[in-house]
Amino acid sequence: MLKEFKEFAMKGNITDLAIGVVIGGAFQQIVNSLVQDIIMPAISILTGKVDFSDMILQVGGASIKYGNFITTIVNFLIIAFSIFLVVRYLNKLNKIKDLGELAASKLDKKGKFRKKEEEVEEKEPETKICPYCYSEINYKATKCRYCASDVTNESIDNTEENNV
Repeated sequence: MLKEFKEFAMKGNITDLAIGVVIGGAFQQIVNSLVQDIIMPAISILTGKVDFSDMILQVGGASIKYGNFITTIVNFLIIAFSIFLVVRYLNKLNKIKDLGELAASKLDKKGKFRKKEEEVEEKEPETKICPYCYSEINYKATKCRYCASDVTNESIDNTEENNV
């Protein structure tokens, strides 16, 4: 049982999660310090030297600490914005990497862009029109099944040229 737990704990996903939690805790301390020591005092200066953490509403014997709630909201907004910036930066790096790979795949050995090598394959039509009765017949047919006329692709091409 101990061996199974060791294998489970040492898997990459669990280790990555543990590292993420530890780094997240350290990041939380940085953000709390930023909010409490820098941002909230600046906001207090703008709002008339009001310290949000001291804002309390007394209702009977209970005290509602809405100042701490405001501080928590500011903490959340700062964390969300910083995560947004990190994800945005990583997305730009991935996009640059993808563009580099795409460009590299279109370059030849000398570093010049390759010419387009598109070959349009002409597809043989499945049906044709009989020049005598104007019925639709199979393209490979040599005799019209409706009027029994001999029809070859050359005779169709000749009648189309004469009709034009």
